[in-house]
Amino acid sequence: MAIDLHKLTQHDQGEDCPVCHTQQMVRGALIPAAAAWEVSEELPRFSVALHGAAELLGVMLGEGVAREEIDAALAKLLDDIGRGIGEDEVMGGPPQGNA
Repeated sequence: MAIDLHKLTQHDQGEDCPVCHTQQMVRGALIPAAAAWEVSEELPRFSVALHGAAELLGVMLGEGVAREEIDAALAKLLDDIGRGIGEDEVMGGPPQGNA
């Protein structure tokens, strides 16, 4: 099965946007879980995020996705995240939730 990383980084702005849904799952479940795991195991902050992300990307490499494709997709996502952080700062900070 071919993996289209470009499709996985493009918002379609629809109600069923897989990018938005994935981002909500990561923000709502994975980020808090990684932070809690680091605290409970007395690991350095962001160690699970960094190594977990690298290991997950390594699975993609193992499945035959080219390193260049992963690099390009990751660069786009990080650029998008950086723009979002800048927008949040202009608007007075990120939305405050219950977490």
